[in-house]
Amino acid sequence: MLDPPIATKGMNKQITSHIMMVRPIGFRLNEQTAVNNYYQTVLKGLSLEDANKRAQDEFDTFVKKLRDADINAYVFQDDAVPDTPDSVFPNNWVSFHEDGRAAMYPMYAENRRAERREEMFDILADDFGFEITEIEDFTHFEELGLFLEGTGSMILDRQNRIAYAALSERTDPHVLETFCDRFDFERVMFTANQAVGGERKHIYHTNVMMCLGSTFSVVCLTAIDDVRDRKVLVNTLKETGKKIVEITEAQKEHFAGNMLNVADNNGKEYCVMSEAAFKSLRPDQIEAIEKHATILYSSLDTIEALGGGSARCMMAEIFLPKKN
Repeated sequence: MLDPPIATKGMNKQITSHIMMVRPIGFRLNEQTAVNNYYQTVLKGLSLEDANKRAQDEFDTFVKKLRDADINAYVFQDDAVPDTPDSVFPNNWVSFHEDGRAAMYPMYAENRRAERREEMFDILADDFGFEITEIEDFTHFEELGLFLEGTGSMILDRQNRIAYAALSERTDPHVLETFCDRFDFERVMFTANQAVGGERKHIYHTNVMMCLGSTFSVVCLTAIDDVRDRKVLVNTLKETGKKIVEITEAQKEHFAGNMLNVADNNGKEYCVMSEAAFKSLRPDQIEAIEKHATILYSSLDTIEALGGGSARCMMAEIFLPKKN
């Protein structure tokens, strides 16, 4: 496989075959994120030990399916100390880019900030041959109470240099603007909501209602209540050549928006999702997605219920160049 090209506007590739993942060791429902992640659910009668064991089993099965499909999953084992119940979702604290830069992001929950482990950069460079030229650190925004949780907050169109973002407590427009200035992206911002106790409340992360592939997008348009915002999003997707596969709000609740388009080492494209997401899709939606990518799914029921995140959240894409 050829090394990723140097980043040039309009010439970036959208998907990769290299994925960073973190195997959990203290997985549980995170009380600090549950205040505005309405996808988290208490599983009654499940001990902490059993919850973590189930999450590890789901993680291991998921990784095996990725590797069996010839997708490169670089797995890091989490540590018991410090306490990081959401470490299985690394895409919120880091992103990797084709020009050799990595970015670290400001996190809403204090106990999630301990997930940032810069030694992982050294391992990716020294053990796996990736080139990291610079680290763009946005974490100082935490002191101002401003957050941007990586590719959970942003859906990046790397080919067309567009960052799609649903604004929320975890996705601040000022931090988003700073990211876009540093990495040469344009912003498409909107508000996405979900029904919570009879009210419409912000969806905590953009990537639970939208997925962007190389030639398609899976998106819950009805989550965007503002008609003008919805129109801008649709027009931008169409103008950039993305076939829209629309999902319902009920399907979104089963993480049907939390998918990731990846490639194997020969360039075959996959759309990776959870079993719950797959089972929520209609046959016509499955057919529409598989015109662009082969569906790969795995059961993530425990991780989804307690963590409030799914398959896409578990994968931090690596677009870094390889060392010569």
